[in-house]
Parts: sequence; structure tokens; C-alpha cells
Amino acid sequence: MKFSTAVYSSKQRLSQVAYFPKDHIGNATCLCVALFALSLGSCSLAVAQQALATQPNVVLIMADDLGYSDVGSYGATDVQTPNIDSLAREGVRLTDFYSNGPTCSPTRAALISGRYQQRYGLEMQLINRHREQGDGLPVTGLSLPQLLSDHGYITGLTGKWHLGWEADNSPNAHGFDYFFGFKNGWVDYYQHTSVRGEPDLFENDRSEPCVPAT
Repeated sequence: MKFSTAVYSSKQRLSQVAYFPKDHIGNATCLCVALFALSLGSCSLAVAQQALATQPNVVLIMADDLGYSDVGSYGATDVQTPNIDSLAREGVRLTDFYSNGPTCSPTRAALISGRYQQRYGLEMQLINRHREQGDGLPVTGLSLPQLLSDHGYITGLTGKWHLGWEADNSPNAHGFDYFFGFKNGWVDYYQHTSVRGEPDLFENDRSEPCVPAT
């Protein structure tokens, strides 16, 4: 199971991003989508600041190969997912939701950009050939994390990216203030290496040293 967790927090609550509870991430196995937008319009600065302070935090969890009833809030009885279930109880539970594609990169491209993946030529998962060609999701300034950032959110992504390897199509380039995870479609979770045996663990655009498991 490969998943990505995106955290969006109002700028007054940076610590909630920097210290996101580990047990919430460890039990993350479903897609929970909650999109919030705040239009400040012509509000005065004081009103805008007050509104910003009350903006809800947003947690978006995307998992590969997850069945509809694989978590407790959707009927699973053989897998315990209490933290995910609490998000469903306290947030929004979607019951009729369709993916735009069957594989990794196309689905993520549409989610991040808000447009069909065909518009970017990302109709299949990115593989080594695409890496050598420098392919990835182009930056438009209108991505989901960038738009939330423009409305006063601090944004972070942990886990899988799979939308490009270069700095100009990395999570940071698309508006995430912080990224910790891997850029390939799959990795060895113990060695933190790609299928070709190359290190694949990043903090922002800096490759992290991979320490062999003991």
C-alpha cells in the first residue's frame, strides 16, 4: 500500500503541520477529501485575519489500490482503522466518488491540477524512461496546494509523489511548503531505494541518506 498525506493548515497554526500526529499517518489507508476555500474579497485586514484564524485544517489522504470497504468507516470488519474512522465521523464521508484513472500518476495529476491528466500528457504512470526525459506535471500556479497557499494555508506532503523527479516539477514547485517522501512510483520501505536500487527519500528537494535496515 502506497499513500500520500497532504496537510493544509492555516498559517497561524504552523505547529500542527510540523508536528502532525504520527499515529494518524501510520493508520492512513483511505482517501479522504475535504476541500475548503475562503474568499476574502474586500474585507478589512482585521476581518481577514479573523477569518484566516478560523479556517479549518484540511487532511487529504490518497492510497493506491484501496477497495471501497477496506476501512472501518466503509464497512470493513477485518481491519481496524480507528483514526480514519474518526475523520469520517467528524468530517465528510463521501459515498459516491469516481477516480479519473486506474494508475498512480494520472490520478495524482488530476487531483493536484484539477484538470484531466490528458491535458498534460500523463495518461500512464511515470517510469524510468520518463525520468530520463525529465517528464512530470508542469507547474501552472493553479495547483491545489498553491491555491490553498495563496489563501493563507501552510501546506505539506508526506509519502508518495510520482509526478516528476526534477526540481521544477517537484512538490515544492507545485506549492507544497514541505515534502518528505519518495518521488518514484514504488520504493523499498526498508532501504528507501527505487526499483533500480537508487536512493529515493527526500526532504523537500534534498535527497536524504538511506540507512540500511538492521
